[in-house]
Amino acid sequence: MGKSPSFTCTECGATHAKWSGRCDACGAWNAIQEDTPLSAGPKSRGLGASRGAQVALTDLASSEAPPPRTASGLDELDRVLGGGLVPASAILVGGDPGIGKSTLLLQAAARFAAAGLKSVYISGEEATQQVRMRARRLGLADAPVRLGAETNLRDILTTLDAEKPDIAVVDSIQTMWLDTVDSAPGSVSQVRAAAHELVTYAKRRGTAVVLVGHVTKEGQIAGPRVVEHMVDTVLYFEGERGHQFRILRAVKNRFGPADEIGVFEMTGQGLAEVANPSALFLGERDAPAPGSVVFAGIEGTRPLLCEIQALVAPTPQAQPRRSVVGWDGGRLAMILAVLEARCGIPFAGLDVYLNVAGGLRIAEPGADLAVATALLSAREDAAFPHDTVVFGEISLSGALRPVTQTETRLKEARKLGFNAALVPDGSKTGPGLGLRVREMPNLPELVGGIFGAG
Repeated sequence: MGKSPSFTCTECGATHAKWSGRCDACGAWNAIQEDTPLSAGPKSRGLGASRGAQVALTDLASSEAPPPRTASGLDELDRVLGGGLVPASAILVGGDPGIGKSTLLLQAAARFAAAGLKSVYISGEEATQQVRMRARRLGLADAPVRLGAETNLRDILTTLDAEKPDIAVVDSIQTMWLDTVDSAPGSVSQVRAAAHELVTYAKRRGTAVVLVGHVTKEGQIAGPRVVEHMVDTVLYFEGERGHQFRILRAVKNRFGPADEIGVFEMTGQGLAEVANPSALFLGERDAPAPGSVVFAGIEGTRPLLCEIQALVAPTPQAQPRRSVVGWDGGRLAMILAVLEARCGIPFAGLDVYLNVAGGLRIAEPGADLAVATALLSAREDAAFPHDTVVFGEISLSGALRPVTQTETRLKEARKLGFNAALVPDGSKTGPGLGLRVREMPNLPELVGGIFGAG
């Protein structure tokens, strides 16, 4: 009796026993597809009937040198990669359509080629002439990058075996198809099988393989999540269409720190590096206004200052609106509940809008105090001091908790001309930073001591 078929959702990766029009896990419609097995596998006739090769085991103590790295010359990209490109690594880059993934990787391939690495760029979405047009626009027409346009993975691997490149860019993994898998390109089975073949090739031949991945409407890389487990590094290219800033964020990196970011600016000549992102995100600040607070955060190993903006306005609707851009909406609801329960500051009948300026996305709990300060400033219509940075975590009891790397945040603030800081009580500020540091033990103290509200 054969094995019963299984079905997987292409949006969230959930498995189902039978097909249905709607996924019970994520609610996506027409996203469930049948999985096709790659092979039946060896038939075993009992324990020990079929023996494989013995695996070589070693101890944890090793004298091996760390993997060599090749720097591209794009400092922001090298920072996110952990210091440069590692041979035989597999990298997955995801991002919204049109955000600049192909532009970034074409520039990176050209830089690595200039650094002495043999680079191959395989496009499954564009013809070679279209890629050449982009290269001319970016000033890369003379870059020694080998270019190809193909979606048949068997032909691509044969070409890579013959060329023996140091780095291969495949744009994108959803367009690749393997003739041994009986399903359409972009399906769960095809994406999983193609990623497995490319990662295996990278480890076997010592070639660094960079895969471009499409994302779903929720911002996750489309296809099975197992692809993210296969590769060594997962990068997300983020940005708002209305802003020229782009953020390259590492969410997984076996060769460097996760959550590291690189900041780029989209120009007519491609992506330009931003050496001082804090100055960029604060460069368009207006005069002091209610609801505007500067948050001193940490992204990976880098301190980053950005402006948090809040607007609180009466609403005629029975259900007030809560709109968030660049932060977690659930955490905003928590901050509003703490302000009401612990400080007696009600937000009923008031619309609340929160925005992180510049298109940046913040996931750090250390932004809690800056958000609460911006909300209080907007509600009381009182401008917060323009030369003060704020950071700290808020507990459900209303107490303020210190965050990590306090001195690094304060040094970055001082470098950009800020003179004061509002931090939780007990923060390790250290002497000689040149800032007036005001420590707050809890939210009620902040409300009464600064805004005089209650």
